[in-house]
Amino acid sequence: MALTKKQKDSIKEKLYTVLRNKFKDYKPETTSMPFHTRLLGKDRMALYSFIQSLNTNFGTSIFEPLAVELGKDRFEIIDKQVEAKDIITSEAQIIIQNIMDDLISANKTPNRNEELNLIKKVCKLGEPKKIKLTKIDIYIENDNDIYLIDLKTAKPNKGEFKGFKRTLLEWSAVSLYYNSEKNVHTLIGIPYNPYEPKPYERWTIAGMLDLEKELKVAEDLWNFIGGDNVYNDILLCFEEVGIEMRKEIDEYFSNFLNKGNK
Repeated sequence: MALTKKQKDSIKEKLYTVLRNKFKDYKPETTSMPFHTRLLGKDRMALYSFIQSLNTNFGTSIFEPLAVELGKDRFEIIDKQVEAKDIITSEAQIIIQNIMDDLISANKTPNRNEELNLIKKVCKLGEPKKIKLTKIDIYIENDNDIYLIDLKTAKPNKGEFKGFKRTLLEWSAVSLYYNSEKNVHTLIGIPYNPYEPKPYERWTIAGMLDLEKELKVAEDLWNFIGGDNVYNDILLCFEEVGIEMRKEIDEYFSNFLNKGNK
């Protein structure tokens, strides 16, 4: 299912707006790098700094709105930056800690279905406790299913894996406490595969995620949200904006070159 013209235009318009707003508000890093600057020039250093700055909010400014735009006609509800539910039971906390202990010690391999069944059995047992969880980057609800997606950078640090897994388990527990009739799916979403054309294998090292059920990367993520075969259409939208704004981008960074290289 290819993107409609309306969807393509909306994606491109969002990209134009994000870049132009960034140009308007952007101030290069003040850190002095005299050797790099003299070797490469102020314009290239400004471009490098700009890319680094853009990367820090690419998820919230581009990927999350893009997901909502793609999924709004496919799902009953799709939203970004949604507050997670806030009640978890003491029994659910014990189960989650047991799951984490087993995974960390490698006594068990990740198994989403098994872990969810364990949480379901105790999601309303024990003392209810107030808990503050990470916001859900992309929330989707459709028919009997709820999808809670945590968007991550393409190369998360190995030390972050444990926290990611615990978040997914806790999201499941609080969601089931309020609505145990729905099928709850919690996922880590990676917007693109930096190892392409090789498969994305970073997560196999940590042994924390059920790769079939808790991870969607690049095509899998965007095609799930927007429909089959939309990933290449999305990339084409980005490419077209880059081509159409090439002169505007070049002129912006040439301003730094005109100020001199010192």
